[in-house]
Amino acid sequence: MIIRPHRHWFVRLFAWHGSVLPGIWFRLTLNLMMSVIAILCLDWYETLGIKLTLAPFSLLGVSIAVFLGFRNSVCFGRFIEARMFWGNLLIACRTLQRLALAISPAEAPRVMSLLLAFCYSLKHQLRRTDAHEDMRRYLGDEADEILTRRSPTNFIELQLSNWLAVQRRNGNLSDILYAHIDDSINQLSQVLGGCERLASMPIPFAYGLLLHRTVYLFCTLLPFALVPDLHYMTPLVSVFIAYTFLSLDTLAEELEMPFGLANNHLPLDAMCTNIEINLREMNLEQELPDTPQPDRHYRLT
Repeated sequence: MIIRPHRHWFVRLFAWHGSVLPGIWFRLTLNLMMSVIAILCLDWYETLGIKLTLAPFSLLGVSIAVFLGFRNSVCFGRFIEARMFWGNLLIACRTLQRLALAISPAEAPRVMSLLLAFCYSLKHQLRRTDAHEDMRRYLGDEADEILTRRSPTNFIELQLSNWLAVQRRNGNLSDILYAHIDDSINQLSQVLGGCERLASMPIPFAYGLLLHRTVYLFCTLLPFALVPDLHYMTPLVSVFIAYTFLSLDTLAEELEMPFGLANNHLPLDAMCTNIEINLREMNLEQELPDTPQPDRHYRLT
């Protein structure tokens, strides 16, 4: 995710890091080349007696804008939903750690290790990266056995439920307190299930493909409709319109799956570190991880 300080509006016009321009500049260059070709071929083009008018492009442009806006709204909703899941994860971890400290301070470090392992395991599961290093850091040799499971994150949640059952059998919990802790563990399950749903169910491929093809066909033919009226201004207008449509299309693709490492994805590394700081501070530990900060390109992973 890009975290930029507030800047003057004029300075923001020239912002490069965090925009979608690095990903679409080559496609904009192709549109510029098509505009130049349209200008060079204008005389030959007019002798054919075939003329593209702006009327169909105006109607098609409005339709594309509406559908791109709808798709971006849906993708942004997925992004916000994913952020809410991780916010709920922070709340559930704080609650479980607080109750573990109140019930059995001796067992609180074990609960903290399981909660942190759950968070980092979920992060690696969503990003499809190797979780061995983080899991061994919190669970030691136990991590090797857990990572053999098809769903290690779910198995870590089961370990928390087993800890709760032991506390119940030992008479450390009342019925009300047992139910309250169980509800917090259920919140972990809801977060896991919700994130898995978002990661495994993208927007229907045919819908995105239709928009993708329409946008590129529109941007390819647009210079030939503009050139009879705009002549040498065609490249400027065509590239600007293409920038608008290609940016919306590219941004929707990034927001559709918010758990990756792109500029507009959730900073899961920073979120996991923030949860770790909270839990270790609750345990009165002195050595805490450094607060996550954006890099020199304002990027927070």
